Amino acid sequence: MLSTFFNWITDPNMQWILMGSLLLGLGSGVIGSFTFLRKQSLLGDALAHAALPGICIAFMLSGVKSIGLFMIGAIVSGVLATFGIHAITRYSRIKQDAALGIVLSVFFGVGVVMMTKIQHSGNGNQSGLDKYMFGQAASMMLSDVYLVGIVSLILVAVCTLLFKEFKLVSFDPGFARGMGIKVGLLEQLLLLMTVIAVVVGIQAVGVVLVAALLITPAVAARYWTDALGVMIVLAGLFGALSGVTGTLISGTLSNLPTGPVTVLAASSIFLVSVVFAPGRGMVSKLLRRMRQRNEVKRSYGNGLAAVEGDRAMISNRANSSERSAD
Repeated sequence: MLSTFFNWITDPNMQWILMGSLLLGLGSGVIGSFTFLRKQSLLGDALAHAALPGICIAFMLSGVKSIGLFMIGAIVSGVLATFGIHAITRYSRIKQDAALGIVLSVFFGVGVVMMTKIQHSGNGNQSGLDKYMFGQAASMMLSDVYLVGIVSLILVAVCTLLFKEFKLVSFDPGFARGMGIKVGLLEQLLLLMTVIAVVVGIQAVGVVLVAALLITPAVAARYWTDALGVMIVLAGLFGALSGVTGTLISGTLSNLPTGPVTVLAASSIFLVSVVFAPGRGMVSKLLRRMRQRNEVKRSYGNGLAAVEGDRAMISNRANSSERSAD
């Protein structure tokens, strides 16, 4: 087991895959922070499932497995899904959560039908589209790793350059609009970046679970700090750690998809944050309650002692008055 693990991490190709997974987790964590703060956590899940028909159509038209072509098809499919969600919420009385569920189920159903047809076709065995359901980072080629790494770095760079603007749009879009900031354009840019982050993560994490790589690191980071900048950095680090851990374990153990392992790694970080984070963690809250309870008991005890002292003083004065009267 240890020799297999050592041989795996010393392989140059696997080192590139690890770097790609690290950058993928970093970019997903950063983008997911803004998605989480804007209360659009389910949007990543809907976009991930909506990307599957685009991937299938791109393969049916080209006949080759190319992450670049798959990305284009998934982006087009994701954009269509966002337009569908917007149209349903604008022209009907259906709320956004219901619209997300409708679009997610319809697009994913169409994608599963297309994938089944491709797998039963003549070149279905070469497609490898089943890896896009639950992810398999080890199946990425070096060109795929380059593309994932470059796109993730671009996402992080854009968030760094437009940090103040994204911060205003996420917390107070009305104030940002009053300052002359183009809120609509920035919201569309954030939405496009979310689509891209989902698409580049599909091959490593899978359609079903890629949304967890967006949201779970951001939620875990929120437990550790109140500062947005620190939260985004922590979310990126947690996402990178989850991606590397999932890739290492799935690469070491045969026939184990990367997506579930990566999600379990991110969930473990989340559980540690829930229990041990200062301020918001369960342990911290328990210690704070114990201190407050002890302070209340101490104050109550001091109050009783003071009352007893006052009673004793009043009693002594009364006895003194009686002796003086006698």
